[in-house]
Amino acid sequence: MQPTRWDLILEQKPKPVLEHVLDEISKLFAGDLNAWPPKIEAFDESTGQTLEKLLTETPRRPAVTVFQQAFHLTRLDLSREFEAYDDYLRNQRWLEAGLTAKDKGMVLFLSRFMAEQLLGLGEATEGRVTRVAMLDVLARTERLFLKEARQ
Repeated sequence: MQPTRWDLILEQKPKPVLEHVLDEISKLFAGDLNAWPPKIEAFDESTGQTLEKLLTETPRRPAVTVFQQAFHLTRLDLSREFEAYDDYLRNQRWLEAGLTAKDKGMVLFLSRFMAEQLLGLGEATEGRVTRVAMLDVLARTERLFLKEARQ
């Protein structure tokens, strides 16, 4: 007898709640990054002026390569790989990816935006979403973002 579609569903292993939550957060985060400019909730006055200038200079969503470099830099930041992070900035590693010095500000902004969103998630869950889980969300978000960006 051929299995029905219901049999296939019933045979699947249950997904842990945290796994489901991380999936959903990744989808939301990827959607936020695909909407340009991203929604910024709060910032101080000096940051706001710099940010306004940066976003008016880049009214369209930056190239996918800018986002890829921002994901990389965020991963280094959340992993606390301080030497690699410093090396990336000191030796202008974004140039190796084909970006220009003009792109540096956007890479830094996106990286900081991503890190703040993920650290905020950790705070909102009172530490139940650890840095390891944040890195998992970042990787999932990157996959979803790149998939959507290429379509």
